[in-house]
Amino acid sequence: MRGATVESHKTTRPRPTTVPHKQSPTLPRKRWFALLGPAFVASIAYVDPGNVASNLSAGAEYGYLLVWVLVLANLMAVLVQYLSAKLGVVTGQSLPDLLGQRMRRGPRLLFWGQAEIVAAATDLAEVVGGAIALHILFGLPLLWGGVLVGAVSMLLLATQNGRNPRRFEALVVGLLVVITIGFMAGLVVSPVDWTGVSEGLVPRFQDSQSVLLAASMLGATVMPHAIYLHSALVCDRHGSPRGRADGMTGRLLKATRWDVVLGLVLAGSVNIGMLLMAAASLPGVPGTDSIEGAATAISDHLGPVVGLVFALGLLASGLASTSVGCYAGSAIMKGLLHVQLPLLARRAITLIPALAVLAVGWDPTWSLVVSQVVLSLGIPFAIIPLAKFTADRQLMGQWVNPMVIRVFAVVVTAAIVVLNVLLVVLTFSGLA
Repeated sequence: MRGATVESHKTTRPRPTTVPHKQSPTLPRKRWFALLGPAFVASIAYVDPGNVASNLSAGAEYGYLLVWVLVLANLMAVLVQYLSAKLGVVTGQSLPDLLGQRMRRGPRLLFWGQAEIVAAATDLAEVVGGAIALHILFGLPLLWGGVLVGAVSMLLLATQNGRNPRRFEALVVGLLVVITIGFMAGLVVSPVDWTGVSEGLVPRFQDSQSVLLAASMLGATVMPHAIYLHSALVCDRHGSPRGRADGMTGRLLKATRWDVVLGLVLAGSVNIGMLLMAAASLPGVPGTDSIEGAATAISDHLGPVVGLVFALGLLASGLASTSVGCYAGSAIMKGLLHVQLPLLARRAITLIPALAVLAVGWDPTWSLVVSQVVLSLGIPFAIIPLAKFTADRQLMGQWVNPMVIRVFAVVVTAAIVVLNVLLVVLTFSGLA
C-alpha cells in the first residue's frame, strides 16, 4: 500500500516547465533589438579625436596602402570587446570589479593608479579634440572650448543612472550617428578607386614611416578604458545572472555578439571611410598630420560644406568620447577602490588636467600624441586579465572560452601588446 502511494505520487507530479538551454525559444525580434546598445557606446572609443589625424594622414600620405591595417584592427577589436561584454553578462561583474576582488591592497592600489592615468589620458585627448572642433567652428579659444566641452559632457552624464542606462545610451548613439555622417560625408564627393582599395587589403609597407603610422593605427586601436567600460555597461544593462530564466544567459550572449559586431563594424567603417576620403581627395596634401590641418585641407579640397560637417562630427566625437571616458573612469574607481563618486563630481575633477594642458598652451597635436602613448602603456593591464578571466572555467562555467577562442585571444593579446610597445619605441625614437 505504501509502495502504491509512492508510485501514485510520482505519476501525478507536474512536469518541469523550464526549457533546456539548447531548446530555449528565441527572443521576439522587438525584445532582441532592445538588448542592443552597450557595444555602440563602447565603440565611441574607436572614433574619438585621437583616431582622426592618423587615419587622414595615412590616406593622404600613402593612399590606400594601409587599408588592411584598419580592417585587421577592427577584427581584433571585435574579439576583445566581445570578451569584455561576455565577462559582464556571465558573471554580472565588470572587469575592474573582478580585479578588485582578487588583488591584495598594495597591488590593487598600484593597478588603480595606472588605470586612472589611462583614464586621464583618455579625457585629455577627447577634451582637446572637442576644443579644437569649437575653435574650427567658432574661433573659440582652446581653453574656453575645453570648458564648454566639459560642461556639455556633464549634461550628458546627468542622464545616466543605474536604473535607466538606456537614456545615456540613446544620447551617445545619437552622437555616434552625427560622428558617422560628419566623418564620412567627404566620401560623397570623393571618387574612391576601388581597385586601389582591394590592393590595400594586402598587408605590406612602403617605408619606415608607414610602419610607424601602421603601428599607431593598429597598436593603439583597442583602448584600455573601452575594455573596462564594456563589461560595466552590460552589467548596468542586464544585471546579475542570479534569478535569470533558464537559457536567458545564452540569449543575452547571442544578442551581445550582434551588438558588438554591428557597433564595431560601424566604427570600423567610419575609420576606413576617413582613410578612403583622404586617399581619394587629399593625396600629398601637407598638414593632414594634425586635426586642424586636416580640417583645413578638407574644406579647401572638398568644399566648405564638407568641412563644416566634418567639424561637427569632430565636436560630436569629443563630446561623446569624453562622456564615455568619464563613465569608464567611474567604473574603474568603483571596482578597484570600492568607492563610487557621483559621475558629475568625477567629471569636474578629471576635467582639470585637460584644461591645464590647454591653459599652458601646449601644442594640441603633441598632447594627443602623448595621450596615445600613455594609453598604449596601459593596454596590457586590461587585456591580459580579460583573456585570463574569460578562459577560467571556475569563473565562467559553461560559458568559458572554447579552445579556438582561447588561442585567438592569446594571439590577439600578444599582437596588441607587441604593437603598442613598438608604437612607444618608434614614437620616442622619432622624437630623439
